[in-house]
Amino acid sequence: MKKLGVLVCTNAGLDYIQHPYDIRIIRSTILMGGKEYIDYEELTAERFYQMLDEDKDLFPRTAMASTGTMLTAYEKYRDEGCDEVLFITISSKMSGIYENAMLAAKMVEGVHVTVFDSKTVGYLQCKMAFTACEMAKNGKSLEDILKELEFIRDNNKIYFAVENLKFLVKNGRLSNAAGFVADVLKIKPLLEIDQNGAVVSVEKIRTTRKALERCVEKFLEATEGKQYEPFIIHAGNPEGVKFVRELAMAARPELKEIKEYFLTPAVGAHCGPKAMTIGYVLTH
Repeated sequence: MKKLGVLVCTNAGLDYIQHPYDIRIIRSTILMGGKEYIDYEELTAERFYQMLDEDKDLFPRTAMASTGTMLTAYEKYRDEGCDEVLFITISSKMSGIYENAMLAAKMVEGVHVTVFDSKTVGYLQCKMAFTACEMAKNGKSLEDILKELEFIRDNNKIYFAVENLKFLVKNGRLSNAAGFVADVLKIKPLLEIDQNGAVVSVEKIRTTRKALERCVEKFLEATEGKQYEPFIIHAGNPEGVKFVRELAMAARPELKEIKEYFLTPAVGAHCGPKAMTIGYVLTH
């Protein structure tokens, strides 16, 4: 049986989820206040959002890991006896990590590397990695694993709202930003990650509360009559988590829980503090 090594990029937020698997992380760097921090290792999500709250003039940016760093990670798995390496990256529409990972895959020798574009960010990357590890443990082939990852990728949706659009706009992460730039401080739009993995604005909304309510409405509409796993991902917003969770569970009493996950600093740098999402992934 072939041995599979699994990698995710820092944007998955894997550090904040307990799990039993050997999944390694390619970390980005946060550039803020004239200093550099390695995501999670030198700057946790809790501290990052606290810093942004304390100093409204801070504007974080990110630098992705080099091709050389990725190559070293592949080689380490090879040297530990892996026949194959699977690297699950943030959407290629949101970052150059996928392209760097592909370049490194062409450079490595002695191990087969597959770079999988998740077309998403955050918890769903983790779910894909957990699924890959569990299937590999059960003797499934890489081909079978990739088919399952494609199912996850093609059957999920994330709806979200941000407190301040300036982070997405200035960092170039909002695909259809043109119509929003002039109004950037006044609106709290409903945003989605589309089927290509890009962040797009869907509806113009004037208040955060209404934006969150609309996120939940869209979530409920999309999941009606379906089998699914719900989740919330947030950028240091416990009040928002409580509001969204209670709203969704009141409308859908059969939901026993909606787990919450952190957006790590590398993602929070682009969406800004207090960003809130609710999403789902269909189950077989």
